[in-house]
Amino acid sequence: MTDVRRPGYAGFRAVPPDEGGRAARAWWDHNAGEYLAEHGDFLGADDFLWCPEGLRESEAGLLGDVSGKDVLEIGAGAAQCSRWLRRRGVRVVASDVSAGMLAASRELDGATGVEVPVVQADARRLPFPDGAFDVVFTAFGALPFVPDAPRVHAQVARVLRPRGVWVFSVTHPVRWAFPDDPAGLTAVRSYFDRRPYVELGDDGSVLYAEYHRTVGDHVADVVGAGLTLERLVEPAWPDGHYRTWGGWGPARGRVLPGTAIFVCRRP
Repeated sequence: MTDVRRPGYAGFRAVPPDEGGRAARAWWDHNAGEYLAEHGDFLGADDFLWCPEGLRESEAGLLGDVSGKDVLEIGAGAAQCSRWLRRRGVRVVASDVSAGMLAASRELDGATGVEVPVVQADARRLPFPDGAFDVVFTAFGALPFVPDAPRVHAQVARVLRPRGVWVFSVTHPVRWAFPDDPAGLTAVRSYFDRRPYVELGDDGSVLYAEYHRTVGDHVADVVGAGLTLERLVEPAWPDGHYRTWGGWGPARGRVLPGTAIFVCRRP
């Protein structure tokens, strides 16, 4: 990904956690329009896609039966997934740290006639009371863009009711060993290199930061928050799907996973 402000450096390196954590809000505010212009047709205005492989909640059913339940989406972007749920009568609230993305959500409300309640919030500091929701989910939101993912899981565990469900999709950790090229099938980095991908401005400021965690890291974060991992989904690349998205595409998707989806529950 590239900021509309041209970075002076792009690559893998350690950055101060507070700077990396702050960068997400500004990056998504600046790039909301560009991102949706590039990917909006694939995401839809009121569709629920878990990943670039095209897996939809309508076919996967990873949230379970949400009828009559209170649902929260974090890192919602323009709230396309929440809008899909809202159209089906689900009580859902969408939250995102980016005012730019939430402004885009309001535009999609007008275009679709489906209004989604939205809250601007950092997923590490959710402004909701304990036990407010039955289901919390995110599709590639929040977790990749914070250096302290355990705080997100802890907040989710706090706002979930007993037996509540937490589902999140992230870049498959294996993919980080390979170049950001949908045809790249030669590992170029260590899977265990946890330095984030960062873009720095000419003045050294952090414009963008995306964090890598191993499968073991994700599991440890879930368990550390007092949650139970029930299922790990690795969507296969479907036949007839030729769209490329960054490092996702049919050439590599046929042999390597690009997405990991963790289905968890609060005991």
